[in-house]
Amino acid sequence: MNISSVVIRTLPEHSQKMVEVFKKSELCEYYLHDVTKIIVAIEGEDISEEIAKLKKLQKMDHVISADMMYSYSEDELEKEKDKIEKSDGINQWLNDNSKDAGLINYAGDLKKKM
Repeated sequence: MNISSVVIRTLPEHSQKMVEVFKKSELCEYYLHDVTKIIVAIEGEDISEEIAKLKKLQKMDHVISADMMYSYSEDELEKEKDKIEKSDGINQWLNDNSKDAGLINYAGDLKKKM
């Protein structure tokens, strides 16, 4: 199960109406708001389900923006940990204190390196 927080921006004149919409919505769970921002949580079996819900929130009337701020992916995290544990050499190399961390070539995307 994944859970993510989403910050939704709306105009002040639509804020209270949108709070009520989100409180009744099955897309998300309402948490709090101020004049122009509304905080909700979305859940999904995986990240693709969460992204689909986020896109629906983004398309709602009076929503200026809806952006995922924090995402926790319990099952996906465990799968990735298992991949790392089963891969050849990654753990040994990371734990080798004789390696100079300054020599690591970082290109901004670790996914392509594994």
